[in-house]
Amino acid sequence: MIVKIKNKKIGYNFPPIIIAEISSNHNGNKKKFLELIKSACLNGADFIKIQTYEPKDITLKRSEGQFYIQKGIWKNKNLWNLYKKACTPFSWHAEAFKIAKKYKKTIFSTPFSLRGVDLLESLGCQLYKIASFEITDLKLIRYIASKKKPIIISTGMASVIEIKKAINEIKKYHKKIIIMHCVSSYPTKLENINLNRIKKLRRIYKNYLIGLSDHTNDIISSIASIPIGVVAIEKHFKLNDKIRTPDSLFSITPEQLKILKLNTVNLHKSFKKKQKNVENISKKLRRSIYAKKNIKKNHKLTSDNIETLRPFIGICASKYFTVLNKKTKIDIKSGQPIFNNMLKN
Repeated sequence: MIVKIKNKKIGYNFPPIIIAEISSNHNGNKKKFLELIKSACLNGADFIKIQTYEPKDITLKRSEGQFYIQKGIWKNKNLWNLYKKACTPFSWHAEAFKIAKKYKKTIFSTPFSLRGVDLLESLGCQLYKIASFEITDLKLIRYIASKKKPIIISTGMASVIEIKKAINEIKKYHKKIIIMHCVSSYPTKLENINLNRIKKLRRIYKNYLIGLSDHTNDIISSIASIPIGVVAIEKHFKLNDKIRTPDSLFSITPEQLKILKLNTVNLHKSFKKKQKNVENISKKLRRSIYAKKNIKKNHKLTSDNIETLRPFIGICASKYFTVLNKKTKIDIKSGQPIFNNMLKN
């Protein structure tokens, strides 16, 4: 299966696409937001992803205990205040799409509301992502699917049944689906990344492509996923290690993005099936059978008068025991390669 976005083909026969997720790493600063997109374009990202929401698209402005995060790096943060700080205002989107177009990159988004989808449609969005936390929001999924654009769907926390329900909604409109293995833990420890789940997803969802949304704080697991077989790798992206944002602890720098891109291309090459004729030149350096000394006509070949040497010109060295004791049809000079037509049957 192949999913095509503009001129970019996504599938197992191609190197995994690299998605730079901007998320909240702009820290509410529009200038930084646009710098992030430009930097991602210049440092190896194939696709740039943003998030389309404002606080009212995700939660209510409430102060009850349930509206506070209980654990993790956002512990004790109020949902409304967190999303207010982390969101990408709708008014910034148009410039983001212009910058990506300038650098001939595809920018897309995760919408968190129907109005978010409508905004992205007005900007010509070619691809959508469904976040792990929204995989059970079938109303939102159905609306996104109705636009008949390819969909990337993250599966953090999701059961097989929940994934299938989401896919069934999308299938009502199309089958251009990329399923992302994801662990919804921020940052994800290496011992919890569970890359073997990629194999399970590939077995269960044979008709769809599988990728990785990686929330670790490095690129090790992303690189390790390539030989398992992924078509897309998504990493959160920041401008440098000095920045502190809600997502900075599990984001990578431009330098890491470059390394990741280079590794995906080179590793994918190393796992391709061997091309025909690529070793033909080397085969000529195998051994064949030579005369160790002058051999007269009608004399037998023996271990005293033949030897195996490089390069491969005459009879293959593997035939050494077969030709022993065969008689010669002609005189053979010392150092001469021996051919079948020189020997009697």
